[in-house]
Amino acid sequence: MNIAENIPLAPLTTFRVGGAARWFAEARSAEEVLRAVDTARANNWRLFVLGGGSNLVVADTGFHGLVLRIAITGIDDKMEDGKRVFEAGAGEDWDKLVAHAVARDCAGVECLSGIPGTVGGTPVQNVGAYGQEVADTISAVQVFDMQRGVVRDICAEACGFGYRTSIFNTSERGRFIVLKVSYALRPGGVPTLEYADLKKHFAGSDGTPTLAAVRDAVRQIRHSKAMVIVEGDPDCRSAGSFFKNPIVDGATDARIQQVATERGLTPPRFATPEGTKLSAAWLVEQSGFHKGYTRGAVGLSSKHTLAIVNRGGAKATEIVALKDEIQQRVHGTWGIDLHPEPVFVGFDDAP
Repeated sequence: MNIAENIPLAPLTTFRVGGAARWFAEARSAEEVLRAVDTARANNWRLFVLGGGSNLVVADTGFHGLVLRIAITGIDDKMEDGKRVFEAGAGEDWDKLVAHAVARDCAGVECLSGIPGTVGGTPVQNVGAYGQEVADTISAVQVFDMQRGVVRDICAEACGFGYRTSIFNTSERGRFIVLKVSYALRPGGVPTLEYADLKKHFAGSDGTPTLAAVRDAVRQIRHSKAMVIVEGDPDCRSAGSFFKNPIVDGATDARIQQVATERGLTPPRFATPEGTKLSAAWLVEQSGFHKGYTRGAVGLSSKHTLAIVNRGGAKATEIVALKDEIQQRVHGTWGIDLHPEPVFVGFDDAP
């Protein structure tokens, strides 16, 4: 494992913005991960673990520490208690794993097709879309515990999964490095058809669609919203959905409904165990932003108001400025705080 210096990070992210890593290493095994951590500690370097770079905003000044890119690949599967368990390296391409599972006729992740990034990022964010989230299928996460200095398995229950959250990005943030993830899927299972656009896509179809058909439909829908990385698409240089859908309590939900009714509007809302989920995209649109909104070199996707995009040559500071503008206007209009989904790297660094 080589440790390189001053490696540009922008090409390693879907946003294509940001400066360089002062030091950079790529780990293809658990042993190399441990070696990199030891090196960072020995030199008193800050450490940032990089996956697929799909949910990341890197500061224009880069990261003044060691960026460790996880490149552990491979997919194995076995039957266990009636489920087929797929174990994938953290550096494996996520959509490749979904395609592999669908090809094996195993249900549980078909609606997560087309999401950019790597396997290792899925338990951190509890990645979800179109009626599914990885918390529904993850059986174990193999990690390097930097606090204890050991490799260990964490069961799903101990991961503390919530809406776009887990212990990995909340209570235990910075403690664990994900090495492998195991997903327990349903052989011969029927696809999940909860999302409105999916129901519309298959309306009038005879019988239940196959997993492969649902995967294709999800990719088509995501492509129509510029949520799939396609070279040449001016809307694809983004981090996907930039803001989380806010989950509010009953009083806040009632207030939003009253304000919306007074304005002749009907906000989309969805019941969840945690509260009422509101549509961040709707809040953005009803705060004066529109698809294709442009602010210099950045803007909103022409296909989806929830995606901030790099129109070409953008700086990270411009992305943050547009983020701030949207948050302030949504708060001023609806009294709701929108929280970003991406991780921000290097913004609190000092050379």
